[in-house]
Amino acid sequence: MTTTYEAAAATYRPILDKIAERAVEAERTRALPHEQIGWLREAGFGAARIPVELGGDGLTWPEYSRLLVDLAAADSNILQALRGHIALVEDQLFHHPGQDRSRWISRFVAGQIAGNAWTEPGAGGVSTTLDDGPAGLTVTGRKYYTTGSIYADWIDVTARGADGTDLALIVAAGADGVTTTDDWDGFGQRLTGSGTTVFDQAPVEPDAVFPFAGRFPYQTALYQHVHLITLAGIARAAARDAADEVRARTRTFGHGNGPRVRQDPQVLQVVGEIEATSFAAEALVQHVAGSLEAAYASRGAGLEEQRATSEGAELATAQGQVVLSASVPRAATAIFDGLGASATSTTKALDRHWRNARTVATHNPAIYKARVVGDWAVNGAAPPTVWSIGVQPVGGEADSVTTGNTAAPAVLQRS
Repeated sequence: MTTTYEAAAATYRPILDKIAERAVEAERTRALPHEQIGWLREAGFGAARIPVELGGDGLTWPEYSRLLVDLAAADSNILQALRGHIALVEDQLFHHPGQDRSRWISRFVAGQIAGNAWTEPGAGGVSTTLDDGPAGLTVTGRKYYTTGSIYADWIDVTARGADGTDLALIVAAGADGVTTTDDWDGFGQRLTGSGTTVFDQAPVEPDAVFPFAGRFPYQTALYQHVHLITLAGIARAAARDAADEVRARTRTFGHGNGPRVRQDPQVLQVVGEIEATSFAAEALVQHVAGSLEAAYASRGAGLEEQRATSEGAELATAQGQVVLSASVPRAATAIFDGLGASATSTTKALDRHWRNARTVATHNPAIYKARVVGDWAVNGAAPPTVWSIGVQPVGGEADSVTTGNTAAPAVLQRS
């Protein structure tokens, strides 16, 4: 890795070590990591992608991805909680130095972070609205999967304007009329704050309203890349814990293959396969990171080059998801093949690796990603870069929203 990465890692590594020390207890007690995210905030972690001359660490996507794997290996919940922040920073970087956006960069350098509020429960299209009344601009609506917003200073919100235009808003998390509830009840990634956020005529500054179609073109690939990084971090943590547990284990089976479990070749095979999965996951992440770096570098080029690099990044993340959504949960399960029933003790919380990996792998179903890749390989079809989710009305089709150059039904989704 470069000296740039090593310098940043040296700054954040002590914090990541403290986060790792808290991870098991936080998982067992469902203690939301407000303090841990505060450590990262104070250290400037949220500005790691921002150029040095603007006050950040200036990491490229390969470097940044390596650092984010380090965080995910410490506690995968925290990386996912920062996913919306990572995307909003990238959007500002892509459009910088436009004067209408530069102040957000300054806020992120100062340690402020953002959450996410895109997805809506139920049906009927995007029901969240931006209204212009006597009190100025306000937003009203209900969002789910608002990952990270409970920890954030700002929330990245999708809404519909009075003229039907799809918009992206940046709303103060602490503003009147904003309520975030930790009601996510998934069996994994339970500390991400992926619950409900309600906006009840919450104030919106005029310069915090942007056309959704103007978002950076590879945003879908970026969101999925963060999932791949999370899976790679979980794989690394699973490999670490498997090796540590086998090394320390003194009980052995009479029909095993050695006097100690650490000398049993079958158990060593299990640990080796988990380790190999971790190695492959991180190598895959680095490959995909290169495609994101290419997409970012195209920001000064023509629309055709931006489209081509964004599609390349989308296909890379899709192929990565097909592979890691299967291999990482499988590796996290294999820990128990090498350790036996005592490994199921809740004090160890080794089950968190499988639960978290399986939960991350359910996002944006891999079966659809495999089909997209197959359609590209066989027919040269371009991958969809924005999609949606919602309940189709009986006997008809859901409302449409236009996002960039893609027409998508129902509710804007970023899961």
